[in-house]
Amino acid sequence: MIQENKSTRSQSAVMEKVVPKIFLICAVISIFTTLGIVFTLLTETFTFFNRISIVEFFTNTHWFPFTADKNADYGILALVMGTLTVTAIAMVVAIPVGLAAAIYLSEYASAKTRKFIKPILEVLAGIPTIVYGFFALTFVTPLLDSIIPGGISIFNALSPGIVVGIMIIPMIASLSEDAMNAVPNSMREGALALGATRFEVAMKVVLPAALSGVIASFVLGISRAIGETMIVTIAGGSRPTADIDVTESIQTMTAYIVQVSQGDTGYGTTIYYSIYAVGMTLFVFTLIMNLLAQFISRKFREEY
Repeated sequence: MIQENKSTRSQSAVMEKVVPKIFLICAVISIFTTLGIVFTLLTETFTFFNRISIVEFFTNTHWFPFTADKNADYGILALVMGTLTVTAIAMVVAIPVGLAAAIYLSEYASAKTRKFIKPILEVLAGIPTIVYGFFALTFVTPLLDSIIPGGISIFNALSPGIVVGIMIIPMIASLSEDAMNAVPNSMREGALALGATRFEVAMKVVLPAALSGVIASFVLGISRAIGETMIVTIAGGSRPTADIDVTESIQTMTAYIVQVSQGDTGYGTTIYYSIYAVGMTLFVFTLIMNLLAQFISRKFREEY
């Protein structure tokens, strides 16, 4: 019995020494992987800017790389406008629906109803984005074409924007609900004791108290919409334009990267290096969004 206790303590001591080192190795691997990605993006992006003026890249509104090098235009604004257009449409759909779902689940739904709705939201979050893309192309686009006077193009910004919004509803709903559930019940009970209705408690007590988490969920949703690839590639088209017309074809930054990465572009060409410049721009966009979400969470966090 004494020997078994000694053996157990010895094994525990070994585990206490080994496990933290394994965790450290995993953390170091993730750090070096991130640094490797950033290094690759930076080196290839610098190569691109040795050939194309950085001023032209950020100020030109035309993006036509698939022509002779002398006639090619590399104005990222055309891709940025396509990306922001889809993102704006997505957030118009996702924010009100996601926030309403979060308020209902947090303040109104019974435990039984919550157990029924939460798995449905998780299923939406787990659907492959390529399925969403074909849903946008084959169902949403024909539906919008029959509703909108004058119709819309088969490839357009409105259809993928709406479907991207549907896709990120679970993210906003889940994160916002978590923020609302963190609000102490004593605040709800106090408001109800003063004669407030459940709607007033939700809108004037719980929502302001959980505002930091709710806004952070919005910002993360924007980041997710900016980085979406397959939906906009399938349903958005491949016509880069700085014009804002949601019924016509557009191209986003991610869709352009997919187009060039299909294998028809030669290694070392300007078009090849352009995907790294676009990827770096996309990386900066998502990084800013994530940093903004962290800042909002820390700045406006309520301590209870």
